[in-house]
Amino acid sequence: MSEKLTASARTESRVLNITPSGVIRTLYHEAFPLHALGRLQISRGSQVEPTAEGSWTADLSPVGGPCLGPFRQRSEALAAEVAWLERHWVPAAPTR
Repeated sequence: MSEKLTASARTESRVLNITPSGVIRTLYHEAFPLHALGRLQISRGSQVEPTAEGSWTADLSPVGGPCLGPFRQRSEALAAEVAWLERHWVPAAPTR
C-alpha cells in the first residue's frame, strides 16, 4: 500500500460493499483512489438542487430512493444525501 493511500485511508472513512464476484459499491470520494481497485463504472446516485422557494432537496430517485428535504442550507441536503446513500444504497447487493 502506498504512503498516500495509507494517509488517505486514515483521514476518510469509506464503506465498500464488495460482492463475491468482485463488484464494489461505494460513494465516490477523491481521498480514496478507487482507480487502484480496477476498472470503474461511476454513476450519479442523486441530485442536490435548489427549490423555487430557496431551500434545497436531495433527490435520490436515480437509485430508487426518496426526495429528501427541504433543507435550509445546501450543506444540510448534502449531508442527508450521503447519510441516506451510506445507510440504504451502499449496503445493498450490487446487481452487476
